[in-house]
Amino acid sequence: MTYPKPLFTSATPTPAPAVTAVAVPPARPPLLPELGRRAKAVAGVVIPPVLTLLVVLVAWQAIVGDSYTGLPSPKQVWLESKDLILHPFYDHGGVDKGLFWHVFTSLKRVGIGFSISAVCGILLGVFVGSNRWAHRGLDPIFQVLRTVPPLAWLPISLAAFHQANPSALFVIFITAIWPIIINTAVGVRNIPSDYVNVAKVLRLSPVEYFFKILLPATTPYIFTGLRIGIGMSWLAIVASEMLLGGVGIGFFIWDQYNASRIADIIVALAWVGVTGFFLDRLVALIGHFVSRGNAAS
Repeated sequence: MTYPKPLFTSATPTPAPAVTAVAVPPARPPLLPELGRRAKAVAGVVIPPVLTLLVVLVAWQAIVGDSYTGLPSPKQVWLESKDLILHPFYDHGGVDKGLFWHVFTSLKRVGIGFSISAVCGILLGVFVGSNRWAHRGLDPIFQVLRTVPPLAWLPISLAAFHQANPSALFVIFITAIWPIIINTAVGVRNIPSDYVNVAKVLRLSPVEYFFKILLPATTPYIFTGLRIGIGMSWLAIVASEMLLGGVGIGFFIWDQYNASRIADIIVALAWVGVTGFFLDRLVALIGHFVSRGNAAS
């Protein structure tokens, strides 16, 4: 008796049920707590200096009082210089202009003089930092010249250029260039040896080494020098304009002193301080973006 041979068929695999991936949007933080957190951060930055300024003004008013001799009180500054404060854009021709135009003229001079000193200072700093003999020969001279006060350069610039505006630009240039040179040279000398060895292994050309190794490594040092230089430029232009005359915030302060308008001088000093602060923050912001956060802010 024979039995039928069983037939085995291969099992057909059953497809797994398709799983559709659903993209889950990232959870967003609640709007109101986020706004509250940012408002708290802004208030922490703004409120302390505002309160300090109010305390200083109140103490100043209490000490000086309403005396019309000597230093005017904040109340007298407001009463005597209200038009100057509220109308900074008037222009009656000549030197009879609002404070905005005086500051704007000074800023143009600082922009030209500082730009020239930045280019020359960075190039000289790279040369001094990368060449040992140049560093030994030039660095002592730079260390001596950087201690010369800005106004001490003014007679030399007047003798050389015979005109007020080029003389002011030279004073800005010669005042701002030293910190730029010194900080750039320090940055070049502090380039890590690993970077230099990588450049040798890759056989980078001098141009490639400058843009791919030297410049990125020294950017924080360069912008430290630029921040010091822009501050010294602003100090130099105000001092030099007092002696050179014409339109400019320095001449305005000196002119008001000759007219015994101390209240106007106080308002002008506030403009000088605020403008210098924003110049410093502008260079720091540019350095932050260029160095990708490595420069000190």
